[in-house]
Amino acid sequence: MDSDALNTFLVVHRKGGISNAAKFLYRSQPAISRRIALLEQELGVPLFERIGGRTQLSEAGRVLVPYAENAVAAAQNAEQAMRALTKQNSGPVSLAVTGTLADGRLSGIMKRFARDNPGVTLALRTATSAEVSDLIRRGEATIGLRYNADRSGDLDCELVLTEKLQVVCAPDHALAGKRVRRLAELRGERWIAFPQMRGGHEIAAAHVFALFLTHGLGEVEWTPVDSLTAQKRLVESGFGLALLARSHVAEELHAASISAIAVDDLAASQDIVLVRRRGGFLSVAAQRLLETVRRDYGAGDVATVRGAKKKAPAGKITARRRPA
Repeated sequence: MDSDALNTFLVVHRKGGISNAAKFLYRSQPAISRRIALLEQELGVPLFERIGGRTQLSEAGRVLVPYAENAVAAAQNAEQAMRALTKQNSGPVSLAVTGTLADGRLSGIMKRFARDNPGVTLALRTATSAEVSDLIRRGEATIGLRYNADRSGDLDCELVLTEKLQVVCAPDHALAGKRVRRLAELRGERWIAFPQMRGGHEIAAAHVFALFLTHGLGEVEWTPVDSLTAQKRLVESGFGLALLARSHVAEELHAASISAIAVDDLAASQDIVLVRRRGGFLSVAAQRLLETVRRDYGAGDVATVRGAKKKAPAGKITARRRPA
């Protein structure tokens, strides 16, 4: 069993069949089919099934996926390590970040890194937090930047910043720029938040619900909006309140197009962490990118949090949801 066979298996799985995999890998369909057949013969089990005209993983195939991903990623690490022996601080580096972190701070990091490391090709991919971890796990990205520590044991997460969250509103809102003693005073407001996603760790509606739940409040109205920019524009227009990181609304607060409401009994924050494969090889260029991100986020003595778990509020969260 070699890494090329395992990579072919993964591509067939991700692309949904032999034909699409052949196009992606620039090989003929018979060559791909033969590669899969030899792998199945070697393992002694079928890896795919045809169900309803679609190619799907068999039970054995589902079991093989994480092992194949680790093996392919390890082979890529080995190749990168060999290249690094002859070429220092050069070659490709891929950075995967949660979409809402692709802001002015990140663009500054990339600009400085490109200036200081002209021999390095830096690629950027945006995704959800869960997807960032998957990209690192599969070896499709070298370094990740996401919200909250990943709970799996195959990744290392370094806390680089704990960013406070605040309630924001339209500048003509009755409470704009004012202070309230309790979150309960905002219970009757409509809220805007990211939709809840399986495996997602963004500032989703669940964050808002959890805050109200921990304060002894159960039901709030909310509208799901899957774009940070759209959320801010809706807040500006008075459509509702949002719970956002300070950095996300710094420009709007400075321009006075959005205002904040101080809440005395609200203590909400969001961890930003660097993610990389545990034991994975980091080239000189990747190490420099890692240090650049750490330095820019002002981590100082960063803490390593492996598989950290945060306690969620107990009880059922009930939300009354308005259509978007």
